[in-house]
Amino acid sequence: MLDLIKAGGWLMAPILACSSVAAIIVFERLLALRRARVLPERLLVILRGWAELGAVSPPEVQLLPLDSPLGRIVAVGLAHRHRSREVVRERVEDVGRHVVHELERFLNTLGTIAAISPLLGLLGTVAGMIKIFQIVSVQGNSNFSLLSIGIAEALMTTAAGLTVAIPSLLFYRYFQGRIDELVVRMEQETLELIDLLDAEAPRKSPDLPTRIVTENLDESASPSS
Repeated sequence: MLDLIKAGGWLMAPILACSSVAAIIVFERLLALRRARVLPERLLVILRGWAELGAVSPPEVQLLPLDSPLGRIVAVGLAHRHRSREVVRERVEDVGRHVVHELERFLNTLGTIAAISPLLGLLGTVAGMIKIFQIVSVQGNSNFSLLSIGIAEALMTTAAGLTVAIPSLLFYRYFQGRIDELVVRMEQETLELIDLLDAEAPRKSPDLPTRIVTENLDESASPSS
């Protein structure tokens, strides 16, 4: 294996670096985009219970897993539940944009790796061909052992670049689809919560829920500070 890498020449170094970065991103995103992390089942169960009840249950607010992406959006909606629907929707959308941005973290880097890896392989091919022509111009084409050096460099870099690019592109497309699916589900849950808060508005008590949600937001923010 090491001999094959050496045969590819100096351009194998950036290709291997791209491979390492892509592998780290893929592993990290596979963990970060798990459904159980983005849409915790306990949170969904509580939201479904509120939808069936037609009201927010203050004791259950304290049980919400606010450290999840959906939990952050729900917490903001509950924290502003005594305000108008437009204000609640605006605050939820602001937080939602930040959440989506975090879900898309490192995807641009992965897409860039998928795009430049074949170009690095092509550059290696060109470098190998140049080396072949230099050998031919100096020693002719009778010495195949010297010509094989340039041929190996051309073929190895091309193969390595494609080997990195193909899985990187596949995972890039997969993560994009996964994020779209999660975002649609979060939008559905958020719209149901906004409708619930809007319908509950005429009978809200003015202070208890806000205090509870504020305490939960403080508790969820304290570990990261």
